[in-house]
This record gives sequence, C-alpha cells and structure tokens, in this order.
Amino acid sequence: MRAITSMATRHVLTELAAAVAAEGLPALQLESVGGVTAADRVRAGEPWDLVFLAVDALERLGADGHVIADTVTPMLVSSVAVAVAVPSATTEPAADPATAAYPDAGAVRTAVAAAGRIGYSSGPSGTALLRHFEDWGLRAALEGRLVQAPPGVPVARMLADGEVDMGFQQLSELVAQPGIRLLGTLPPDCAITTVFGGAVAATAAEPARARDVLRYLASDAAAPAALRHSFARPGQDSEGVRGS
Repeated sequence: MRAITSMATRHVLTELAAAVAAEGLPALQLESVGGVTAADRVRAGEPWDLVFLAVDALERLGADGHVIADTVTPMLVSSVAVAVAVPSATTEPAADPATAAYPDAGAVRTAVAAAGRIGYSSGPSGTALLRHFEDWGLRAALEGRLVQAPPGVPVARMLADGEVDMGFQQLSELVAQPGIRLLGTLPPDCAITTVFGGAVAATAAEPARARDVLRYLASDAAAPAALRHSFARPGQDSEGVRGS
C-alpha cells in the first residue's frame, strides 16, 4: 500500500509500518518528502493509497477531491522547537524539552534579535513563525538573516552544516540530531503546534483496506510510538509535547 508523508512524521510512521504489518494489515510503502511537495504530487494525480500531512492540508485536498474527505483523521500533535548549532558535528545528549531555555515569548524575541542566521521550515509552522517575528517588530531587522529550508531539507542539517546559527522546526525533527543543541519547544505564550493526520487517497486501490490501516494508526495502539518520537496525541494537552 503506497503512502506519501511529510518529513515531519517519517520516523514515527516508519516505526508504525512494522506494527501495521504485524497486525496483518497491508504493508506500507512510505515515501517521505516536504509537505508542500507531497500535497502537490497528490494534486497532480499520482496514485497513492494513503496521504499523511498536516490536517489543514488534508482538509484542503479533501475539499478538492484528492483525498476522501470523510477519512481525514488527526493522529499526531507536534510543537515547534528551537535549536542552535554546536562547534563540531557531534551528537549531544538529548535535551529534555520540559527544561526549555526560553520561559516566555519575550525571551525568545531577545534571542532571535541577537542571533545570526536563522533557519526555519517551509509550510504552516514556518509561516506561523514569521508571523511571530512580524508581531514582535523584528521582520525588518531580520532581513537577510532568515533562511528557509528547501522542502524536504531538515533545519537540523542546516545547523550542523553551518548554514544557520539558530533553527526552528518540529520537535520530532530536532531531537537527538547530530551537530545541534536542542533548547526545547517554544514557550506557551508563543507556542506553534501542528496536528498531523492521515487520509485515504482518492486514487486508493483498496479504499476499505486503507481505512483499516488509518484506523489502526489513529488508535491507542500507536500511542507509545508517537510518544517515543516526541509527538502528543490529539486531545492531549500540548504541554505533553513540551515535556515529552
């Protein structure tokens, strides 16, 4: 069963694919690309069985008939975190996101204003981050220092390669990555969260079986894997991500 997913959920879905097979459900063949690219490929009519993206992107695809609208299912909640580069490309001990370096939005603003090059992701979380910078009166001051990661390129890689000095991306994309120091998720007064989910593609060869897979991935059986990859589950307090 062919499935396309954004980079943000590739690790957890790869783990869950083994559990899907163990349940006797159709094996998942996952392809992970940038979320914008994934949505474009679904719109172009590529034959997929399941699509895993941010829920708002899935809803737009459903409205246009590219996924089956009533199958859009929230599965995972992720918070944006911040990291900085370290002098050498070594893996540092994973930070506990509960001990975030910035207690409030004012502290984040001060750190951003003093930072060098700042990397951020494409997609809704990057747009929300830029809105924060605008609200904080920093957009003009940051001109020339903001570097958007190309679709499918992790911000952690940009940090490790020395392309940026500070980076913002989903926590699941930053945890335990080499060459960076994770500083934790954004504080509650400027938190950015994204709900990721799945939907059955309009091109699905076996829509009923695809629904079975999606139902399993959204069940409590998938919760331990979600937590291992620093996601919360829909309905869980977002602070559960911050301290996971």
